[in-house]
Amino acid sequence: MNVTTVGQGPSLTAHEALSGVFGSISLASWIFLLVPQLIENYRQSSADGISLAFLTVWFIGDVTNLAGALWAQLVPTVIALAIYFCFADLILITQCVYYNVKNARKARKPSTRSEDSVEQPLLGRRDSSNVGLPGSHTRRRSSGGASVRRRRASSLPSLVENEADKRAWLKNALSIFGVCAVGAAGWALAWRTGVWVPTPDDGGAADAETPFGASILGYASAICYLGARIPQIIKNQKDRSCEGLSLLFFILSLLGNATYGAGILFHSLEKEYFLTNLPWLIGSLGTIIEDVIIFIQFRVFGSGETTSAVDA
Repeated sequence: MNVTTVGQGPSLTAHEALSGVFGSISLASWIFLLVPQLIENYRQSSADGISLAFLTVWFIGDVTNLAGALWAQLVPTVIALAIYFCFADLILITQCVYYNVKNARKARKPSTRSEDSVEQPLLGRRDSSNVGLPGSHTRRRSSGGASVRRRRASSLPSLVENEADKRAWLKNALSIFGVCAVGAAGWALAWRTGVWVPTPDDGGAADAETPFGASILGYASAICYLGARIPQIIKNQKDRSCEGLSLLFFILSLLGNATYGAGILFHSLEKEYFLTNLPWLIGSLGTIIEDVIIFIQFRVFGSGETTSAVDA
């Protein structure tokens, strides 16, 4: 979740305009990033699907990013966004811990079934007394009903899954379009009002004054972002399920990283500027690869939404 700084510079060029638009879309992606997962956890009243290790490492990355921004005395906008990212992480982590503790307490509560177990054998004998009577055709009827249900179930899942997939794709596509529209409109408004101006194409000179400690924190932040998804990938593979995860959460992450990298590359391809931003580019590209792995897991294992719809 790194944000490019801007400053006074020359007149707007096509490359700078694209850099600004991509940077603004990346910013919008990060702002809305955690909302889908918060909604998914609330809808399921559970956070079993998401790895707390994933969120914790990501939070450490945001904290080091904030510390580096403060140390380097970056512009107030960058610092404010870094603070926002940390608070957003804390909200999601708090929600996950709350649901994990709540559901763990429910699981530890004694079941009332043990109290009824004394009466169940008597009821079972009373029902079994009818097995040898003419009512035996009830068993055939019930087994026939089961076979009918099985035949129906063989056709229903595909229909339900197709409908659910269409709705999910439509929802995600509209969400992505909305984020891109908000980002592009935000950049246009900022440019028209003079809030955003092109950055001079000499990024190496400005970055040379960055404190060494701030640079170290930047590298540490990039490493955390790159390694955060590994626990989630392992968890998905171990559970062989992506149930409880929001696909839109990872789509927005991919969009944010891709547009962030594009914003840097469209600004300049000069060697000094490229090397200065290389840690963040590596972090963004590496995270994109990890997101693609998670998308493959969604495809192979499923999210559990269509399954629950069929079972219902």
